[in-house]
Amino acid sequence: MTAKECIKGRRSIRKFKSDKVDHALLGEIVETASYAPSWKHTQITRYIALEGALKDKVADTCTDAYPHNGEIMKNAPMLIAVTIIKNRSGFERDGSYSTIREGGWQMYDAGVASEAFCLAAYEKGIGSVIMGIFDPEKTAKLLNLPEDRDVIALIPIGYPDEEPTAPKRKPVEELVSFMA
Repeated sequence: MTAKECIKGRRSIRKFKSDKVDHALLGEIVETASYAPSWKHTQITRYIALEGALKDKVADTCTDAYPHNGEIMKNAPMLIAVTIIKNRSGFERDGSYSTIREGGWQMYDAGVASEAFCLAAYEKGIGSVIMGIFDPEKTAKLLNLPEDRDVIALIPIGYPDEEPTAPKRKPVEELVSFMA
């Protein structure tokens, strides 16, 4: 599969088969995703794989703002909590910001890593959808995250039980401009 085929073929999957995701396969996906670029190669992104009762508890208690996300999470055999180590990406060793973006680089790095994870999963036949509507504080508490970590996204994964079509894309002329 070429990079173009992978990027164009990956869809957000919201319906999954009940087949479990093998832990060794997840390790391969994370290993591939670890090659995503990050601020000064800080590699702040960490993944927590949730299954069973804990996955369902996150789905039941952390999705009040959008309950449909909880339904999708419960349907998936595995839920990935994308976390970051705070105050490293975009920061100098003395704790000062490196750019006017301040701590915003943390979200950028987590986003790049999340998409790399989803593309690596797709290559292995695993479907995914990146979710941002959930209660990060409740989720962090359920996961017993240390103070230096934040939950950035939740990614339900599993073998797809649907084949969504690609939504219409904007024309290239609308997406790019040239200046001299």
